[in-house]
This record gives sequence, structure tokens and C-alpha cells, in this order.
Amino acid sequence: MNSTRKFSIKINGNDYAVEIAKIGDGVASVDVNGTVYEVEFQAEKKVSKTPTLVRTPAYTTEAERPKTTAKPTENLGKVVKSPLPGVILDVHKREGDAVKAGDVVMIMEAMKMENNIVSPIDGTLRSLKVQRNDNVLEGDVLFEIGG
Repeated sequence: MNSTRKFSIKINGNDYAVEIAKIGDGVASVDVNGTVYEVEFQAEKKVSKTPTLVRTPAYTTEAERPKTTAKPTENLGKVVKSPLPGVILDVHKREGDAVKAGDVVMIMEAMKMENNIVSPIDGTLRSLKVQRNDNVLEGDVLFEIGG
């Protein structure tokens, strides 16, 4: 970048005529009262306030896509969460009971309606996290079923 900039500056009561003749690649040529100095500098990087959009690479064919496989996991069970905020009206099963997919484990009242909370898988009721008349919020864990 070649550009000439002239400044009149005062330092400790002394006047100086400063001319920046050449700036480029971290070095500037500066003339101070007739004496030329080569000055090294580091430019500050401006941080953008606009977030940068990062996208995953697009693949034109399935062969280009990296192959990944999921690690096998141990059957640790299934956690059942409350679909809505409400009150537990009744609990039909106890810890240790065998349940089949679709069995009603408890009844919950939400928005003035009774909702059956059923087992999503076959297994054993490992733990009940709520009791009758408990208030629950959406996403609260109701019970856990082991495989």
C-alpha cells in the first residue's frame, strides 16, 4: 500500500513533522523532521460482530461422504418423560414390575384431560420418579424401564 500521509505532532512541547511514506507487510517508512525510519508494526485484527456461518461440506455423491458407524451401546434402559405439565392421578405399576410395550404405567391429568402414560418398550420398571398427586412439568422424568 503506497500512500503519503503528513502529520504535525507535538511531543513534550516539541513540534515534529511526520510523513508516512510507505506502509506494507508490517513495515512502514516514516520521515520524522527529515530523518527516515523503518518502523515495524502489527495490525490489529478487527473482530466482526456478525457471526460466521459454518456449514457442513456438501457431497455430490454418496461415495464422497465419510463412512461412520455408531458404537454399540449397552441396553441401559429407557427414560420416560412427561409430555405436558400436569398432575399424576394414579400409578398402576410398582418398581420391579414387568411391563410390555403399551402397558399403562400411570395416568396423568393435563389440561383437564386424563392421559395414559404407557411403557414404550418391554422390560422391568426400574424406578418410579413420581407418586400419586405429584405435580410435574413438561420434560420431568416419570419412570425408567430396564431392558
